[in-house]
Amino acid sequence: MNLRELSDRLGLSQTTVSRALNGYPEVSETTRKRVQDAATQFGYQPNQRAKSLATGRSMQIGHVIPFSTQHEMVNVVFSDFIAGAGEVYAEHGYDMLLSLVPDDREVEAYSELARKGSVDAVMVHGPTLDDPRIPLLSDLGIPFLVHGRSSAAQTPYHHLDVNNQRAFHRATEFLLDLGHRRIALVNGLEQMDFAARRRAGFIEALRKRDVLPDAGLMSSAEMTEFSGYDAAQQMLGRDAPPTAFIASSIVPAMGIRRALEERGLVMGKDVSIICFDDEISYLPNGRSEPIFTATRSSVRAAGRRCATHLISIITEAPDAPINEVWEAELVLGNSTGPAPAAH
Repeated sequence: MNLRELSDRLGLSQTTVSRALNGYPEVSETTRKRVQDAATQFGYQPNQRAKSLATGRSMQIGHVIPFSTQHEMVNVVFSDFIAGAGEVYAEHGYDMLLSLVPDDREVEAYSELARKGSVDAVMVHGPTLDDPRIPLLSDLGIPFLVHGRSSAAQTPYHHLDVNNQRAFHRATEFLLDLGHRRIALVNGLEQMDFAARRRAGFIEALRKRDVLPDAGLMSSAEMTEFSGYDAAQQMLGRDAPPTAFIASSIVPAMGIRRALEERGLVMGKDVSIICFDDEISYLPNGRSEPIFTATRSSVRAAGRRCATHLISIITEAPDAPINEVWEAELVLGNSTGPAPAAH
């Protein structure tokens, strides 16, 4: 079935049907639903080239990924975000343009996307504390949304983030309430905004309870199983080892657990672990009950929400920045318990 045939069946003009399918705001919700239901019923699939010509859009959304350092980007968390975003893109007829570039060519890649008009918008991943991509994309005139925030950015921008500072403040308070005082932080790379916010929440909670932060019980590295293991091995070898760990992800938390097991320590009894759980679909935090006590927020759901916002930015061009911050949920697992009396 082509557009003309679908229009004839509905008794609407081809222009109205096209605009309804492409999400134009001037089409009423009743008409939009009627057209979409009919398209589904009759198996109508719009020709993407024709759609691009009709709307003046490329119907592509760009994701530029630097690969030489892979700084917390090309990993299981990123993959789940992409899966969530991709679901929404497909629902709205958009394709994802994934560009893998060396770090030193990232600026060039964005400039090339703008010059060619290859994409209608860009999703920005892994923002740093003062991310140069925000003013760059603003100057280039490419609509964009940041997954995360950039604390020092002066340019207004759209973003969706988790309240990382509050999540780690709450996690630290939880351990303090259990009697722990020697609490270790195994964090992500702290030039990344999310990790800096998590460290701030951790330190703030300690100081409010008059617990002096110990630099020897804080690490910052790629969020891998090995980094969690290496940090835990070093910290557990101290004269006064930690009785609890807070990990930036379930991935390094698994490394911390391995380090405990090698020393004959029981997680949740001898040493507690709490982590941030991105609720990764293929790396779940247990089945019937959580393995790790965690502050949880689904990265796949964030991908869907970011994609929904980005499409609305393309189609509606909102006057004010979209700024959305989610609160993480605290879930109790078997990895935490009271501080051991022996310590």
